[in-house]
Parts: sequence; structure tokens; C-alpha cells
Amino acid sequence: MFEDRLRGMLKRGIRKGALEVVFPSGREESFGDGSAPVARVRVASEAAARAVWLDPSLQFAEQYMDGNLIVERGELYDFLALAKKNGARGFASAPAAMREAGRALHRMLRRHVLPEQSKRNVAHHYDLDERLFRLFLDADLQYSCAYFETGEETLEEAQRKKKRHIAAKMHLEPGLRVLDIGCGWGGMGLYLAQVSGAEVLGVTLAEEQLRVANERAAAAGMADRAKFRLQDYREVQGTFDRIVSVGMFEHVGPHHFEEYFRQIERLLAPGGVAVIHSIVRQKPNRADPPFVEKYIFPNGHIPSLGETFPAIEKTKLLVKDVEILTMHYADTLRDWRRRFHENREEALKLYDERFFRMWDLYLITSEISFRFGKLANFQIILTKRHDEAPRSRAFIGEAEARLEAAERAAGIAA
Repeated sequence: MFEDRLRGMLKRGIRKGALEVVFPSGREESFGDGSAPVARVRVASEAAARAVWLDPSLQFAEQYMDGNLIVERGELYDFLALAKKNGARGFASAPAAMREAGRALHRMLRRHVLPEQSKRNVAHHYDLDERLFRLFLDADLQYSCAYFETGEETLEEAQRKKKRHIAAKMHLEPGLRVLDIGCGWGGMGLYLAQVSGAEVLGVTLAEEQLRVANERAAAAGMADRAKFRLQDYREVQGTFDRIVSVGMFEHVGPHHFEEYFRQIERLLAPGGVAVIHSIVRQKPNRADPPFVEKYIFPNGHIPSLGETFPAIEKTKLLVKDVEILTMHYADTLRDWRRRFHENREEALKLYDERFFRMWDLYLITSEISFRFGKLANFQIILTKRHDEAPRSRAFIGEAEARLEAAERAAGIAA
């Protein structure tokens, strides 16, 4: 019965591309117009067909993770790209639509994120074994969108250009006090301390990241200039000449956007500069994809510009520059996934096959969302005074040239 219902759902949903499906009964059928991408999948059981029909947005992922949805031709990427190009609406059965409505309501009711809950959410993802992230990230452990200026860079080059590009917007000078909100494994903070002589404080809620960041600072002989704490950004006190936040705003939650920018306003010195780097979506969504919400980033929320700017406008901060980066994260995720597959055996020593499939799904669906969907990245420069920003954007390229020279002087790999 559910095989027939799933067949009907696929017939409605797959209009572009070519999807061949082997159903539990052994029946084979093709869907779509025959164009690329092309994929062939096998549904292993009637129970799997039932699960996918009832809740496709979550169960396509879970059935794949459990080995009940098998890609027999093409790659998982081809199958997911095909689904993305056809859109989600055609796959919605009546029970699936009710589940999605329930998720959206549940999401609205728990948008307020307390500090203790924030720490649990962060730990779910970022306190995984450090060795897992070393399997696919660059040597500096940059876990955010790289800057593929030409598209020909290696991952290492693109991540170094990302740090340089952000630093160039910060108007760095020796001796400045810098706050890094969501400092990760310390790469950005260490870079800023190396190239500018700044005194950096990085805060994170991930204990594994904190350990690595402090170890790296000590190994580099920079523990006196690059310090890292386990602390919620809302609890930071003091005044900072520069504030940077890379890939952290996605974890704040829309109910806390104003609180986030008011805290930056409080912490930023009168002549200070803040640079915020975040994923951005075209327009607000009621709920994030249930697979990502359940398995990857609990209670995360990718902001839209329409959600972000009203929060800034409620403070005295001034927006001095906005840059939208498209395709950069798609290329970053492509390189991460390639490295992850190259290190498959090492990943399986740390976690099991189901985890590998889950992480593969996460990397693929993320890349597809940036490459074929409506996700990008923004970088926003904030100040308290008009005269803190130059008249034109030419200063960014000029600062990048100086920083590249400083990288060479500091011995940062070319």
C-alpha cells in the first residue's frame, strides 16, 4: 500500500532530472524528464516506503542513514541535487504537511535560548572528537566559509584569504584589544594576534574547542596575547577596540538578535569596529530542515537580512558596509566532503557507518543549499561613528596587501 503512495508522491515531486527507483516489491520505475542529474535508488522495505511517504523531509535522511535507502547509480549528491532542483512542495503528502506545520509551531514556541541551553546545543556538534574535524578541515581548523577569490584556490589558500579579508575590514593597528565571539579552535584569534600585534580574547561554549585553542596559543608562544575562555558572549564584560564574530550568529536565534547586537554595542569602544560574518538566507523560514535540526545543529537559525537589520537598527550601531558572498561556501563544502571521503577509514575508526552517512548527508545537503538553493554569506561592518569607515571600499584591498606582507613576516604558510 505505502509503496503505491510513495510512487504517487515521486510522480508528483520529480519533474526534472531522472530518478530510477526499485521498490520493495521489485518493481522498477523512472520519474522525471530524463535530463541530468540521474540517480537510481532502492527502497529496501515496505516500512521504509511508509516512513518516507509519511515524513519525507526527515525520513529520506534517516532511511539512508539506516541503510534502507540505497543509492545504486550515481552518487548521493546526484540524488539530493535532483530532489533540491524539484523543490519540496511536490513531495508533501497530507501527513507530511501536518508534521511540517507541527514542527514550525514547536520551533516558534522554543525560540528563546538560555545560556545553559546554548551550551548544550553547541556541545552537540562542536564537542565531537577534534580528530573528526581534522579529517576534512584545513590545518588551521577553519570551520566556516572560505574565501575563494578566484575559484582556483586550494582550501588552505581560501581559508587564509578569508581571515585576511575579514581582518582587512577591521582597520587593525598594533596594541588593539580584540574580542572574538565564537572563536572556534582559535585560528582567527591567533591570526589577528600574529599579523597585527593585537591582544585577543576569544570566547566559546565548546570545551573541546577551548582546549585546542589554548594548546595552540601556548605552542605558538602567544598565550599572553591570544587568550580563550569558556564563556557565553552575553556574559563578557569590558571594552574592546575591535569585535569579530565568524560563523556564530547562526546559533543566536531570532529572539536574541537584538540582545546580540546590544551586547556588541556595549562592548565596542567609541571608536571601535565590529565585523560580523554569517550564513544568510534569502528570506526568513519558519523552521530549519528537520534533519539538520535533529542531528547537526539543534536550535540553529540561519538569519535573513530582513531579520538582521531591524535588530541592528534598535541599537546605536551604524552599518558601514555589507558584502554578500555567493558560491564560496558551496566550494568550501565541496572540498570538505572530498577530504572527508578520502579519510573515510579514519572516520570509521572514530565513529560508525551510520555516523559517516549522517555526516556525509550534512556536507552534501549544505553544499547543495548554497549551490542550488538560496543560501549565501554576509559580512557586515559596524561602527559607532561615521568617521570610523573610509569613503570607499578600496581600503579593503589595500589592507589585504599589507596583511599578506605581515603574514610572510610572521611566517604564516604561503
